[in-house]
Amino acid sequence: MSNIWKEVERLGQSLWYDNLSRAVISDGTIARMIGELGLRGITSNPSIFEKSISNGDEYDDSIEQAVRDGLTTGEIYERLTTDDVRSAADVMRPVFERTQGVDGYVSIEVDAKLAKKTEETIQAARKLWKIVDRPNVMIKIPGTPEGVPAIRQCLTEGININITLLFGIESYTDVAHAYLNALRERRKRGEDVSRMASVASFFLSRVDTNVDHKLEAKIGAADGTAHHLRPLLGKAANANAKLAYERYLEIFHGQEFAGLQAAGAHPQRCLWASVSTKNPKYSDVMYIEPLIGAETVTTVPDETIEAFADHGKAADTLAMGTREAHETIEQLLKHGIDTEQVAVELQVEGVKKFMDAFDSLAKNLDKKRHTMEAVIS
Repeated sequence: MSNIWKEVERLGQSLWYDNLSRAVISDGTIARMIGELGLRGITSNPSIFEKSISNGDEYDDSIEQAVRDGLTTGEIYERLTTDDVRSAADVMRPVFERTQGVDGYVSIEVDAKLAKKTEETIQAARKLWKIVDRPNVMIKIPGTPEGVPAIRQCLTEGININITLLFGIESYTDVAHAYLNALRERRKRGEDVSRMASVASFFLSRVDTNVDHKLEAKIGAADGTAHHLRPLLGKAANANAKLAYERYLEIFHGQEFAGLQAAGAHPQRCLWASVSTKNPKYSDVMYIEPLIGAETVTTVPDETIEAFADHGKAADTLAMGTREAHETIEQLLKHGIDTEQVAVELQVEGVKKFMDAFDSLAKNLDKKRHTMEAVIS
Protein backbone atom coordinates (compact mmCIF):
# COMPACT_ATOMS: atom_id res chain seq x y z
CA MET A 1 0.00 0.00 0.00
CA SER A 2 1.16 3.54 -0.77
CA ASN A 3 3.10 5.45 1.89
CA ILE A 4 0.93 8.52 1.31
CA TRP A 5 -0.45 8.10 4.84
CA LYS A 6 3.09 8.59 6.13
CA GLU A 7 3.14 11.89 4.23
CA VAL A 8 -0.10 12.88 5.98
CA GLU A 9 1.64 12.10 9.27
CA ARG A 10 4.57 14.34 8.29
CA LEU A 11 2.07 17.14 7.67
CA GLY A 12 0.95 16.87 11.29
CA GLN A 13 -2.26 14.85 10.99
CA SER A 14 -2.70 11.56 12.85
CA LEU A 15 -4.40 8.57 11.23
CA TRP A 16 -6.81 6.70 13.50
CA TYR A 17 -8.64 3.55 12.41
CA ASP A 18 -12.44 3.78 12.42
CA ASN A 19 -12.94 0.09 13.12
CA LEU A 20 -12.40 -2.37 15.94
CA SER A 21 -13.00 -6.09 16.24
CA ARG A 22 -11.30 -9.01 17.89
CA ALA A 23 -10.12 -10.20 14.48
CA VAL A 24 -8.12 -7.08 13.56
CA ILE A 25 -6.36 -7.31 16.90
CA SER A 26 -5.59 -11.03 16.87
CA ASP A 27 -4.61 -11.38 13.21
CA GLY A 28 -2.01 -8.62 13.39
CA THR A 29 -3.91 -6.09 11.25
CA ILE A 30 -3.51 -3.31 13.79
CA ALA A 31 0.19 -4.01 14.28
CA ARG A 32 0.76 -4.01 10.50
CA MET A 33 -1.11 -0.73 10.08
CA ILE A 34 1.06 0.86 12.74
CA GLY A 35 4.17 -0.13 10.81
CA GLU A 36 2.97 0.37 7.24
CA LEU A 37 0.64 3.36 7.51
CA GLY A 38 1.76 5.08 10.67
CA LEU A 39 -1.55 4.27 12.43
CA ARG A 40 -1.79 6.28 15.64
CA GLY A 41 -5.16 5.43 17.18
CA ILE A 42 -8.43 3.51 17.00
CA THR A 43 -12.05 4.55 17.47
CA SER A 44 -15.09 2.41 18.16
CA ASN A 45 -18.80 3.06 18.61
CA PRO A 46 -21.98 0.98 19.08
CA SER A 47 -22.41 0.61 15.30
CA ILE A 48 -18.90 -0.81 14.91
CA PHE A 49 -19.36 -3.26 17.77
CA GLU A 50 -22.79 -4.25 16.47
CA LYS A 51 -21.23 -5.34 13.17
CA SER A 52 -18.22 -7.09 14.68
CA ILE A 53 -20.05 -8.98 17.45
CA SER A 54 -23.30 -9.86 15.65
CA ASN A 55 -21.70 -11.23 12.47
CA GLY A 56 -20.25 -14.73 12.61
CA ASP A 57 -19.15 -16.82 15.57
CA GLU A 58 -15.92 -15.07 16.53
CA TYR A 59 -17.24 -14.07 19.95
CA ASP A 60 -19.23 -17.22 20.72
CA ASP A 61 -16.69 -18.77 23.08
CA SER A 62 -16.47 -15.56 25.08
CA ILE A 63 -20.26 -15.24 25.14
CA GLU A 64 -20.60 -18.84 26.33
CA GLN A 65 -18.13 -18.21 29.15
CA ALA A 66 -20.01 -15.06 30.13
CA VAL A 67 -23.26 -17.06 30.21
CA ARG A 68 -21.59 -19.66 32.43
CA ASP A 69 -20.52 -16.79 34.68
CA GLY A 70 -24.16 -15.74 35.00
CA LEU A 71 -23.81 -12.37 33.25
CA THR A 72 -26.80 -10.45 31.92
CA THR A 73 -26.94 -9.33 28.28
CA GLY A 74 -25.77 -5.85 29.21
CA GLU A 75 -22.89 -7.26 31.26
CA ILE A 76 -21.88 -9.53 28.37
CA TYR A 77 -21.76 -6.54 26.03
CA GLU A 78 -19.64 -4.65 28.53
CA ARG A 79 -17.20 -7.54 28.94
CA LEU A 80 -16.80 -8.16 25.21
CA THR A 81 -16.25 -4.52 24.30
CA THR A 82 -13.95 -3.63 27.19
CA ASP A 83 -11.86 -6.76 26.59
CA ASP A 84 -11.40 -5.72 22.95
CA VAL A 85 -10.56 -2.13 23.83
CA ARG A 86 -8.07 -3.24 26.48
CA SER A 87 -6.34 -5.59 24.01
CA ALA A 88 -6.25 -2.90 21.32
CA ALA A 89 -4.86 -0.39 23.84
CA ASP A 90 -2.04 -2.79 24.61
CA VAL A 91 -1.18 -3.04 20.90
CA MET A 92 -1.26 0.76 20.61
CA ARG A 93 0.74 1.33 23.82
CA PRO A 94 4.14 1.72 22.06
CA VAL A 95 2.63 4.54 19.95
CA PHE A 96 1.33 6.16 23.13
CA GLU A 97 4.76 6.00 24.73
CA ARG A 98 6.64 7.11 21.61
CA THR A 99 4.41 10.16 21.12
CA GLN A 100 4.47 10.98 24.85
CA GLY A 101 0.73 10.67 25.17
CA VAL A 102 -0.25 12.63 22.07
CA ASP A 103 -1.49 9.53 20.21
CA GLY A 104 -1.88 5.79 20.73
CA TYR A 105 -5.45 5.95 22.04
CA VAL A 106 -8.38 3.55 21.69
CA SER A 107 -11.89 4.95 22.23
CA ILE A 108 -14.94 3.30 23.77
CA GLU A 109 -18.34 4.95 24.07
CA VAL A 110 -20.74 5.28 26.98
CA ASP A 111 -24.27 4.01 26.38
CA ALA A 112 -25.94 6.41 23.91
CA LYS A 113 -29.14 6.19 25.98
CA LEU A 114 -27.40 8.38 28.55
CA ALA A 115 -26.89 11.27 26.12
CA LYS A 116 -29.36 13.48 28.02
CA LYS A 117 -28.37 12.30 31.50
CA THR A 118 -25.36 14.13 32.91
CA GLU A 119 -24.80 12.29 36.19
CA GLU A 120 -25.43 8.85 34.69
CA THR A 121 -22.94 9.64 31.92
CA ILE A 122 -20.30 10.57 34.48
CA GLN A 123 -20.89 7.31 36.36
CA ALA A 124 -20.72 5.26 33.13
CA ALA A 125 -17.49 6.96 32.03
CA ARG A 126 -15.87 6.33 35.42
CA LYS A 127 -16.89 2.67 35.24
CA LEU A 128 -15.48 2.13 31.73
CA TRP A 129 -12.27 3.96 32.65
CA LYS A 130 -11.82 1.70 35.68
CA ILE A 131 -12.67 -1.55 33.85
CA VAL A 132 -10.38 -0.98 30.87
CA ASP A 133 -7.64 0.33 33.17
CA ARG A 134 -5.27 1.65 30.51
CA PRO A 135 -3.78 5.16 30.31
CA ASN A 136 -4.27 5.21 26.53
CA VAL A 137 -8.03 4.70 26.48
CA MET A 138 -10.46 7.51 25.68
CA ILE A 139 -14.04 7.40 26.86
CA LYS A 140 -16.44 8.74 24.24
CA ILE A 141 -19.19 11.07 25.42
CA PRO A 142 -21.62 12.79 23.01
CA GLY A 143 -21.27 16.57 22.94
CA THR A 144 -24.92 17.14 23.79
CA PRO A 145 -25.89 20.02 26.12
CA GLU A 146 -26.22 17.46 28.92
CA GLY A 147 -22.95 15.82 27.90
CA VAL A 148 -20.82 18.97 28.19
CA PRO A 149 -20.83 19.15 32.03
CA ALA A 150 -20.15 15.39 32.15
CA ILE A 151 -17.21 15.89 29.80
CA ARG A 152 -15.81 18.64 32.01
CA GLN A 153 -16.21 16.61 35.20
CA CYS A 154 -14.59 13.49 33.74
CA LEU A 155 -11.67 15.46 32.36
CA THR A 156 -11.24 17.16 35.73
CA GLU A 157 -10.94 13.69 37.27
CA GLY A 158 -8.19 12.77 34.80
CA ILE A 159 -10.28 10.64 32.43
CA ASN A 160 -9.33 11.06 28.77
CA ILE A 161 -12.39 12.01 26.71
CA ASN A 162 -13.24 11.74 23.02
CA ILE A 163 -16.20 14.07 22.49
CA THR A 164 -18.36 12.54 19.79
CA LEU A 165 -21.28 13.60 17.59
CA LEU A 166 -20.20 17.19 17.01
CA PHE A 167 -21.67 18.85 13.93
CA GLY A 168 -21.60 22.60 14.61
CA ILE A 169 -19.22 25.36 15.62
CA GLU A 170 -21.22 26.35 18.71
CA SER A 171 -21.18 22.88 20.25
CA TYR A 172 -17.51 22.50 19.32
CA THR A 173 -16.71 25.75 21.15
CA ASP A 174 -18.61 24.50 24.22
CA VAL A 175 -16.58 21.29 24.46
CA ALA A 176 -13.30 23.12 23.85
CA HIS A 177 -14.05 25.37 26.81
CA ALA A 178 -15.08 22.36 28.89
CA TYR A 179 -11.60 20.97 28.28
CA LEU A 180 -9.90 24.25 29.15
CA ASN A 181 -11.92 24.62 32.35
CA ALA A 182 -11.09 21.05 33.39
CA LEU A 183 -7.39 21.69 32.84
CA ARG A 184 -7.58 24.91 34.86
CA GLU A 185 -9.28 23.10 37.73
CA ARG A 186 -6.63 20.37 37.74
CA ARG A 187 -3.85 22.93 37.67
CA LYS A 188 -5.48 24.89 40.50
CA ARG A 189 -5.45 21.72 42.60
CA GLY A 190 -1.80 21.11 41.77
CA GLU A 191 -2.55 18.07 39.59
CA ASP A 192 -0.69 17.08 36.42
CA VAL A 193 -2.13 18.38 33.14
CA SER A 194 0.62 17.06 30.88
CA ARG A 195 -0.84 13.55 30.53
CA MET A 196 -4.42 14.64 29.86
CA ALA A 197 -5.82 14.00 26.39
CA SER A 198 -9.03 14.86 24.56
CA VAL A 199 -10.23 15.09 20.98
CA ALA A 200 -13.32 16.79 19.58
CA SER A 201 -14.85 14.54 16.92
CA PHE A 202 -16.43 16.60 14.15
CA PHE A 203 -18.68 14.53 11.85
CA LEU A 204 -18.59 15.33 8.13
CA SER A 205 -20.49 13.30 5.54
CA ARG A 206 -23.76 13.42 7.48
CA VAL A 207 -23.66 17.22 7.26
CA ASP A 208 -23.58 17.12 3.46
CA THR A 209 -26.28 14.45 3.32
CA ASN A 210 -28.60 16.64 5.39
CA VAL A 211 -27.76 19.97 3.72
CA ASP A 212 -27.83 18.52 0.19
CA HIS A 213 -31.30 17.14 0.85
CA LYS A 214 -32.48 20.61 1.83
CA LEU A 215 -30.73 22.19 -1.16
CA GLU A 216 -32.21 19.71 -3.63
CA ALA A 217 -35.70 20.44 -2.31
CA LYS A 218 -35.13 24.15 -2.91
CA ILE A 219 -33.59 23.54 -6.35
CA GLY A 220 -36.65 21.51 -7.30
CA ALA A 221 -38.92 24.39 -6.35
CA ALA A 222 -38.08 26.12 -9.66
CA ASP A 223 -38.17 29.62 -8.17
CA GLY A 224 -35.18 30.90 -10.11
CA THR A 225 -32.55 30.26 -7.41
CA ALA A 226 -31.31 26.89 -8.67
CA HIS A 227 -28.21 28.35 -10.33
CA HIS A 228 -27.23 29.91 -6.99
CA LEU A 229 -27.87 26.74 -5.03
CA ARG A 230 -26.25 24.00 -7.15
CA PRO A 231 -22.68 25.20 -6.45
CA LEU A 232 -23.37 24.73 -2.72
CA LEU A 233 -24.04 20.99 -3.04
CA GLY A 234 -21.42 18.93 -1.23
CA LYS A 235 -19.72 22.00 0.25
CA ALA A 236 -21.21 22.37 3.73
CA ALA A 237 -19.28 19.69 5.62
CA ASN A 238 -15.78 20.73 4.63
CA ALA A 239 -16.66 24.41 5.11
CA ASN A 240 -17.89 23.56 8.60
CA ALA A 241 -14.68 21.66 9.36
CA LYS A 242 -12.48 24.51 8.19
CA LEU A 243 -14.37 26.95 10.42
CA ALA A 244 -14.02 24.54 13.34
CA TYR A 245 -10.27 24.46 12.74
CA GLU A 246 -10.22 28.24 12.55
CA ARG A 247 -11.91 28.30 15.97
CA TYR A 248 -9.41 25.70 17.23
CA LEU A 249 -6.50 27.96 16.23
CA GLU A 250 -8.12 30.93 17.98
CA ILE A 251 -8.55 28.97 21.21
CA PHE A 252 -5.47 26.78 21.36
CA HIS A 253 -2.97 29.13 19.70
CA GLY A 254 -4.05 32.18 21.67
CA GLN A 255 -3.68 33.56 25.15
CA GLU A 256 -6.54 31.44 26.45
CA PHE A 257 -4.40 28.29 26.28
CA ALA A 258 -0.92 29.79 26.63
CA GLY A 259 -0.62 29.35 30.39
CA LEU A 260 -1.90 25.79 30.29
CA GLN A 261 0.44 24.93 27.45
CA ALA A 262 3.36 26.30 29.46
CA ALA A 263 2.33 23.88 32.21
CA GLY A 264 2.61 20.99 29.74
CA ALA A 265 -1.00 20.64 28.58
CA HIS A 266 -1.76 19.28 25.11
CA PRO A 267 -4.36 21.00 22.92
CA GLN A 268 -7.68 19.28 22.39
CA ARG A 269 -7.33 18.33 18.73
CA CYS A 270 -10.10 18.33 16.14
CA LEU A 271 -10.86 14.84 14.87
CA TRP A 272 -12.55 14.41 11.50
CA ALA A 273 -15.09 11.58 11.67
CA SER A 274 -17.65 10.12 9.26
CA VAL A 275 -15.23 10.63 6.37
CA SER A 276 -16.53 7.92 4.03
CA THR A 277 -18.38 9.59 1.15
CA LYS A 278 -22.09 8.78 1.09
CA ASN A 279 -22.93 10.29 -2.32
CA PRO A 280 -21.43 8.23 -5.19
CA LYS A 281 -21.34 11.39 -7.33
CA TYR A 282 -18.67 12.83 -5.05
CA SER A 283 -14.99 11.94 -4.71
CA ASP A 284 -14.34 9.10 -2.30
CA VAL A 285 -11.53 11.14 -0.71
CA MET A 286 -13.41 14.45 -0.50
CA TYR A 287 -13.28 14.48 3.30
CA ILE A 288 -9.58 13.65 3.42
CA GLU A 289 -7.73 15.78 0.84
CA PRO A 290 -9.10 19.24 1.81
CA LEU A 291 -8.76 18.68 5.56
CA ILE A 292 -5.11 17.75 6.10
CA GLY A 293 -3.43 19.97 8.66
CA ALA A 294 -1.28 20.13 11.75
CA GLU A 295 -2.55 19.07 15.17
CA THR A 296 -5.57 17.19 13.82
CA VAL A 297 -6.78 13.59 13.61
CA THR A 298 -8.68 11.81 10.86
CA THR A 299 -10.42 8.56 11.74
CA VAL A 300 -10.88 6.44 8.64
CA PRO A 301 -12.58 3.13 7.71
CA ASP A 302 -10.90 0.51 5.52
CA GLU A 303 -12.40 1.55 2.19
CA THR A 304 -11.36 5.19 2.57
CA ILE A 305 -7.86 4.24 3.75
CA GLU A 306 -7.47 2.20 0.58
CA ALA A 307 -9.01 4.84 -1.69
CA PHE A 308 -6.69 7.57 -0.42
CA ALA A 309 -3.67 5.29 -0.70
CA ASP A 310 -4.67 4.51 -4.29
CA HIS A 311 -5.38 7.96 -5.70
CA GLY A 312 -5.29 10.56 -2.93
CA LYS A 313 -3.02 13.59 -2.77
CA ALA A 314 -1.38 14.78 0.44
CA ALA A 315 -0.90 18.51 0.98
CA ASP A 316 -1.29 21.00 3.82
CA THR A 317 -4.83 22.05 2.86
CA LEU A 318 -6.81 22.55 6.05
CA ALA A 319 -6.04 26.23 6.59
CA MET A 320 -6.64 27.02 2.91
CA GLY A 321 -9.98 28.31 1.67
CA THR A 322 -11.20 29.69 5.00
CA ARG A 323 -12.71 32.77 3.37
CA GLU A 324 -14.57 30.57 0.89
CA ALA A 325 -15.78 28.40 3.78
CA HIS A 326 -17.28 31.45 5.49
CA GLU A 327 -18.94 32.44 2.22
CA THR A 328 -20.43 28.96 1.80
CA ILE A 329 -22.00 29.01 5.28
CA GLU A 330 -23.25 32.56 4.71
CA GLN A 331 -24.80 31.62 1.36
CA LEU A 332 -26.54 28.63 2.90
CA LEU A 333 -27.97 30.84 5.63
CA LYS A 334 -29.06 33.40 3.05
CA HIS A 335 -31.09 30.65 1.36
CA GLY A 336 -32.68 29.49 4.60
CA ILE A 337 -30.29 26.70 5.64
CA ASP A 338 -28.80 27.30 9.07
CA THR A 339 -25.89 24.91 9.61
CA GLU A 340 -26.15 25.33 13.38
CA GLN A 341 -29.75 24.12 13.25
CA VAL A 342 -28.59 21.27 10.99
CA ALA A 343 -26.03 20.44 13.70
CA VAL A 344 -28.78 20.12 16.30
CA GLU A 345 -30.83 17.85 14.01
CA LEU A 346 -27.84 15.64 13.26
CA GLN A 347 -26.81 15.29 16.87
CA VAL A 348 -30.29 14.05 17.80
CA GLU A 349 -30.25 11.71 14.80
CA GLY A 350 -26.75 10.48 15.64
CA VAL A 351 -27.67 9.60 19.21
CA LYS A 352 -30.67 7.66 17.92
CA LYS A 353 -28.54 5.74 15.41
CA PHE A 354 -26.14 4.65 18.14
CA MET A 355 -29.08 3.70 20.37
CA ASP A 356 -30.56 1.62 17.54
CA ALA A 357 -27.21 -0.11 16.94
CA PHE A 358 -26.93 -0.94 20.65
CA ASP A 359 -30.50 -2.28 20.71
CA SER A 360 -29.85 -4.44 17.64
CA LEU A 361 -26.69 -5.85 19.20
CA ALA A 362 -28.47 -6.43 22.52
CA LYS A 363 -31.20 -8.42 20.76
CA ASN A 364 -28.61 -10.62 19.00
CA LEU A 365 -26.67 -11.12 22.24
CA ASP A 366 -29.85 -11.91 24.12
CA LYS A 367 -30.79 -14.55 21.55
CA LYS A 368 -27.34 -16.16 21.78
CA ARG A 369 -27.43 -16.02 25.57
CA HIS A 370 -30.76 -17.83 25.79
CA THR A 371 -29.63 -20.45 23.24
CA MET A 372 -26.44 -21.12 25.20
CA GLU A 373 -28.29 -21.18 28.52
CA ALA A 374 -30.54 -23.91 27.13
CA VAL A 375 -27.54 -25.97 25.98
CA ILE A 376 -25.60 -25.47 29.22
CA SER A 377 -28.54 -26.38 31.42
